[in-house]
Amino acid sequence: MKNLLIALAFVGVSATSFAQTNSVIANKSSVATNSFWNNWFVQGGVDWNVWYSDQEHGQNLTRNPFKSFRGVPGIAVAVGKWFTPGLGLRVKGQGIWGRRVDDDSHSQGTHKKGNKYWLINGDALFNVSNMVVGYNPKRFYNLIPFVGAGIGRCMSTDFYGMYLRAGILNEFRVSKNIAINLEFGWNRIEGDIDGSGSGTGRGWISHDNNVYGELGLTYSLGKTSWNVTPDVDAINAEHQAAIDALNAKLRDAENENSNLRNQLRTQPKTETVTKSIKELISTPVSVFFELNKTNVASQKDLVNVRALAKYAKENNRKILVTGYADSATGTKEINHKLSVSRAETVKAELVKMGIPAENISVKGLGGVEQLSPISFNRRATVQIID
Repeated sequence: MKNLLIALAFVGVSATSFAQTNSVIANKSSVATNSFWNNWFVQGGVDWNVWYSDQEHGQNLTRNPFKSFRGVPGIAVAVGKWFTPGLGLRVKGQGIWGRRVDDDSHSQGTHKKGNKYWLINGDALFNVSNMVVGYNPKRFYNLIPFVGAGIGRCMSTDFYGMYLRAGILNEFRVSKNIAINLEFGWNRIEGDIDGSGSGTGRGWISHDNNVYGELGLTYSLGKTSWNVTPDVDAINAEHQAAIDALNAKLRDAENENSNLRNQLRTQPKTETVTKSIKELISTPVSVFFELNKTNVASQKDLVNVRALAKYAKENNRKILVTGYADSATGTKEINHKLSVSRAETVKAELVKMGIPAENISVKGLGGVEQLSPISFNRRATVQIID
């Protein structure tokens, strides 16, 4: 019994530890871990329980699960939570009617013994469909193996028994919140759960075995989906040519700035020169962020910011930092706070580069849809304003 309790605790701790990290799915994209209050579910169903008692060892009784001395209906309820698209935990109870199968001194149809019982257990759920094929919120069928452990009680004789269990949950999606379950499981229980505390079994019938098939429903509570996080490396790779071109343009601009400064020292300002300078320094530089994050996604983006900061510092110019969020996720209030925080993050980087804080203005424009794909809008822009 002690070993079973330790095993159950280990399963729970291990699953919770995995749940603290982002879930990486088979197509190499990842999903953001949701709030603790999201992705809960409740289940209910009816089952057909088949009993193989340890007391029947050597009696040569048929193992046909549909014989009345073995099988009996039952009910089951459960509550659980998915921590990632592939990993969940649930607590399940099942029971009410059971069978004790011991000897064949009379005909198998008349020598059955009934008992009332309950089982309660914790299960670790593994959504193999999401783990192997990739997360898809509209998938019709999900294959979900599970393992667990628990404790049961024979109410007819007040006996208790610990057990281990395993099985497969087949889930068929009906709507966003409802699914039909077809579950098959096996509970391998200590020998007194069927009302007899003196088992004589050996081999497979060394414990009481409860095999069941269950038909039921799952109802999902709260948020049921998972947000796919942007692949920043893929974004950078896709636009590497544009980034390289911009870096080259900035290097040329630095040389041009030096020439313009020399010209300004030796001749009066002209409208053409002034216009050229404004066009050069007014081009905004973008710094990108990941979904719901305020830390800079790639330090490469700060290379362009550093070049702009150098010009502003040498010429005592002021800088405007504008933060954005994408309009596809989050509420209006959350996106506004997020956009301001992103702008403040870039401002802090500019201060580290030597720009006085009083020369930097920040503002947040909240969720926008200026760029495509939508993930490109998770950014802040930096530009010289005078």
